Amino acid sequence: MLEDSPADSAPGAPLGPGSILWNTAGDPRSLLPGTAAGIMQLMLPGLGAGVSDHSNFFEDPFDRIFRSIPVIWGSIFAEDDEEGDSRGHHIRDLHRDIKGTDSDGKRYHALDPDVFWWAHATFTWEFLRARELFFPRQLRRDEKEQLYAESVTWYRRYGLSERPVPHTLAEFESRFDEICRNELALTPAARWVLDPTKNPTAAQPEVKGSGPRAAVRRVLTGLQAELASTVLRGSMPSVVRRRLDLEWTNPDRIRFASICGALRRGTRGPAGIHGRPLPRGNASPGTGIAQPGRDRTRGASAVASGDGAPPRRSGSGIRPIRCPAHRCSRPVGDATRHRPLRDRGAHLR
Repeated sequence: MLEDSPADSAPGAPLGPGSILWNTAGDPRSLLPGTAAGIMQLMLPGLGAGVSDHSNFFEDPFDRIFRSIPVIWGSIFAEDDEEGDSRGHHIRDLHRDIKGTDSDGKRYHALDPDVFWWAHATFTWEFLRARELFFPRQLRRDEKEQLYAESVTWYRRYGLSERPVPHTLAEFESRFDEICRNELALTPAARWVLDPTKNPTAAQPEVKGSGPRAAVRRVLTGLQAELASTVLRGSMPSVVRRRLDLEWTNPDRIRFASICGALRRGTRGPAGIHGRPLPRGNASPGTGIAQPGRDRTRGASAVASGDGAPPRRSGSGIRPIRCPAHRCSRPVGDATRHRPLRDRGAHLR
């Protein structure tokens, strides 16, 4: 149910226990696309410059995350709207003095509605993307619209201009894609995050010592780093991945599909839509695997979304690969089990 709002504002929805946003933000799987969301924040010039100029980001990049996320998430899990507004206004006021000139010589201010909304938009995208990829049951379109309306109520708690806030989920999807294509840039902050020669957290940690234990630790450390890299690149919208020239191969797609399937099958969230338990992964109507497409980045047959496996070709045509996520007997793209890409929010890929 949507709340009434002024004609020039996006409609919100009640936010509280049992809401889709509460259930999503309270599940650890919602954090998995968070690294991609953070990089997209840094790629907006005004936001990236603010982080570079007014924080200890380059000395301790995780400090900003550990300080910010609990406070921001706290504005979701408020007892009521009055407390939510109070927490939101506190977050807003922390940004009043964050201003300056970015690397292109343009002035910025953290409370510029377009800048502040973009940070919020990446969180909204993060929750939608997590529900699409990692949760046992994907949201129906009306539930996605409900989640978006709840995120509008969340943004309203900051008490800033709602001028940049899209009125509908479809408008949000269009505006998000437009910003990814035309406004994001490889800012100094984003470049530093992705450069393992400068950012120590982007490089595989060194394991010192010798002997069998050290060898095992090296293998486990390498697997952990590879897993984190796969989740980052797979979660990221394909247009951003291409702009950053991040490698995304067919084995990466198969690996990512397996990760998504394991997360859906192996865990049950604390609560589902409207407080009902989420179903097991084998009850999921979708697998996160999309129809084959063309990845212009590498010029090879690939899944446009990056989270499925390409088809094998033979003299008699296309022989579909069996589903690596569910290990089921049906082929990828079988309409009786898997939902096609066009029905699965391709704009967010």
